[in-house]
Amino acid sequence: MSAFARSTFSAKSYAAFRPSYPPVLYRAILAYHQLSTPEGALLDLGCGHGLISRELSPHFASVTAIDPSAGMVAQAKKMTTNNNIQFRQGNAEDLAFVADKSLDMVVAGQAAHWFDYTQVWPNLARTLKPGGTVAFFGYKDNVLLGYEQATEVMESFVYGFGEVAPDVEGMGRFWEPGRKILRNLLREVVPPESEFTDVQRQLHEPGQQGQGEDIAWQTNKMKLGAIEAYTRTFSCYNSWKETYPDVKSRADGGEGDVVDVMWDRMIDSVPEWKAMGDRWREAEVVSDWGTYLLMARRRS
Repeated sequence: MSAFARSTFSAKSYAAFRPSYPPVLYRAILAYHQLSTPEGALLDLGCGHGLISRELSPHFASVTAIDPSAGMVAQAKKMTTNNNIQFRQGNAEDLAFVADKSLDMVVAGQAAHWFDYTQVWPNLARTLKPGGTVAFFGYKDNVLLGYEQATEVMESFVYGFGEVAPDVEGMGRFWEPGRKILRNLLREVVPPESEFTDVQRQLHEPGQQGQGEDIAWQTNKMKLGAIEAYTRTFSCYNSWKETYPDVKSRADGGEGDVVDVMWDRMIDSVPEWKAMGDRWREAEVVSDWGTYLLMARRRS
């Protein structure tokens, strides 16, 4: 998660423009956990700005939320008033501070693709109570439903190598290795059978019909301006900016960076957006993310 831990990364922007999680997802997780009354201990791995911890805290007696990024932890503390949540800087690979068999549930939202599972699975097997549960969930690249050409342009800039426009390098080489795991919706992440049972996996590929309403849980109607702001929270974009510090976005008074050029091309690909001129950010679309939910239970 090193890209988000850098001093140049804006935890405030991440909190403002990343999509939230709908109630149906939390209901599915709590139903699997079979929780009836607020009790037990929850650990939130890669907690970011604390969104998941805040949503789940009413269902647990105590919540510990960790993130490798000091900026994210500071942002989480700033946004949180829940008294039963403790935030601290830390990694999923180092849970030495957690007592054996002390956790009832462990969650990771949009973070599990970063983990070193040679360390994480033993950590969870040690710290979870018998019957305790794990829930990993997240989302990958979104598509703009009905606007396939614009989506293809976005894909070419976000994952393209070399020049994607005159004198503009694509962001493909700036992704970290965990992105491949996320793009495959964590299919290769398998809880060890010796320690975990009752494994359940729900997947949704973007732009495809889901297997049920609880699968395609990250499909939202949004304005293009909000999606533009979301693309600026990508870790690859943060790394791109560090490589090209003299290339400023128009919002920062420059002539335009890779995201500005990407959106120019996307707008040009859709006549109705182009006809809106400077008002294109007000156009509404349905953005559909690929999503996954992986759950497992610690053997008794």
